[in-house]
Amino acid sequence: MQPPRLAPLDRDRLRAEADGFDVHVTDETASTNADLAQAAHAGAPEWTVHTTDHQAAGRGRLDRTFTMPRYTGIAVSTLVRPVEVPPTRWPWVPLVAGLAVVDTVRDLGVEAALKWPNDVLVDDRRKLCGILVERVETPTGAAAIVGIGLNVAMAAEDLPVERATSLLLEGATTTDRNEVLVALLHRLRERLELWRDPAGAEQLTADYLATCSTIGRQVRIERADGSDVVGQATGIDPSGCLVVDGVPWSAGDVTHLRPV
Repeated sequence: MQPPRLAPLDRDRLRAEADGFDVHVTDETASTNADLAQAAHAGAPEWTVHTTDHQAAGRGRLDRTFTMPRYTGIAVSTLVRPVEVPPTRWPWVPLVAGLAVVDTVRDLGVEAALKWPNDVLVDDRRKLCGILVERVETPTGAAAIVGIGLNVAMAAEDLPVERATSLLLEGATTTDRNEVLVALLHRLRERLELWRDPAGAEQLTADYLATCSTIGRQVRIERADGSDVVGQATGIDPSGCLVVDGVPWSAGDVTHLRPV
């Protein structure tokens, strides 16, 4: 028998407790994002969710790989069809997903913060999860697939890199993956509904600024062409870009250079 922290997901419990979501659970898959993209093209409704006990070929931001041993984490993808949201607001989806993860882990007693755009860190250095948001064109319009990989029950020997961590290692109040996943889905929906509401933009921006430890820091942005930008991160612009010395940046790997 598997020890409690390494139990498979309970399909019936998830479907009963994740009210408002159409949850699909697999034993193993290459990528929940890829599975959900296929379902979206086939007409899957909004709030369809694909999750798995073992993701064999997950991807993170900037084409990084994302792996976790079986039963030790949550790999989940959620389908959103925000046809009413203007394109200028879509870049906020990855930031919103990061906020939802922070909301969830703080509810579980883990004090985390965001490094722009959506790295969820404990003590400004230990990473809890990976997030990959993908836009897909479907016969009924554009959709967003929000992929989240959260380290839940990883022991120290399970960690893929030295600076990773897990809810278990950070003393969370629970490492029951069913409970954590249900809480995460509800927090994600709350944040996405706020994002969809034009009147919610001010609150979302304020919440993000309060949660993002990058703001006010000296940072280095490593760009895809190999060049670096160094300066002071002062805010987030309306399209979700990081503002450094008055210039907005939409992409790049950020390093914090000055301690909090």
